[in-house]
Amino acid sequence: MATIACTVITASQATAQSSYPDKPVRLIVGAGPGGSGDLLGRALAQKLTELWGQQVVIDNRPGASGIVGSLIVAKAAPDGHTLLMVFPSHVTNPSLFPDVPYDTVSAFAPITLVSAVSPVLIVTAQSPARTLAELIALGKSKPGLINHGSTGIGSMGALGAVLLGNMAGFKFTQVVYKGGPQALTALLSGEIEFYLVGSVSTAVQQVKAGRVRALGVGAKQRNAQLPDVPPIADLLPGYEARGWNGILAPAGTPRAIVERLNQVLVKIVRSPEMAPALVGEGATAVGNTPAEFDAVIRADIAKWAKIIK
Repeated sequence: MATIACTVITASQATAQSSYPDKPVRLIVGAGPGGSGDLLGRALAQKLTELWGQQVVIDNRPGASGIVGSLIVAKAAPDGHTLLMVFPSHVTNPSLFPDVPYDTVSAFAPITLVSAVSPVLIVTAQSPARTLAELIALGKSKPGLINHGSTGIGSMGALGAVLLGNMAGFKFTQVVYKGGPQALTALLSGEIEFYLVGSVSTAVQQVKAGRVRALGVGAKQRNAQLPDVPPIADLLPGYEARGWNGILAPAGTPRAIVERLNQVLVKIVRSPEMAPALVGEGATAVGNTPAEFDAVIRADIAKWAKIIK
């Protein structure tokens, strides 16, 4: 009987995989149109549509730091026809909001981490700090008196800066701006002393223009667009603050569908055709297994919970 049951399950999984998708797929993006996540989601949707011959539609659902869109997917039928693109807010929300209406881990089936983005620590070209060590020394000499710009208390830039201050042993004042352009303007005008900017492309533009100096990157590896800028971890071993985006499905999605989604998305993400979309946003392709993406989610929830608290 056990052999028969296993055979039936295997056959049903094969059928689900071969027939999927059998109707349009909705990819929910928890951010508004035009942002980096939206643009990357649209690039993925176009490639999936071409490969499957089945329409993949982007559904922008901004609001509540991505919670609005995530809740829709958490409640959706687990058949692979409703997917979710998530960002680091997915793992920081449980610590920032006491009433997230779903379990961040158990409500979803991880598919793959699509790409990673390394924040870049920048100062103005006129800053007395020419290296990260000198910026840390400046911060220690003026406890709480140097300012960092961020786009929100729960943003990766803000959390990465707090992690930096904690590991390096200096205090600073966090100044929140409406968006990245405002924070950059504040840096250039002298309102803030340093800025952990989430957009590598923005940092590259400003470095090339001679307006800012890049002192370190948040990822553990150097960024191809800023090859001369060392990882912050070179000075502070263990440091890592990176943005990322990935694809989730509702919990309970059949394993065969999860595996098919993973295979096709990894193929797309690592393809030469996707390179321009990734490079344009200063991102690097990842494309890992569902288990590896699940491990990233769990580790980041625990890591950033400590910083937020």
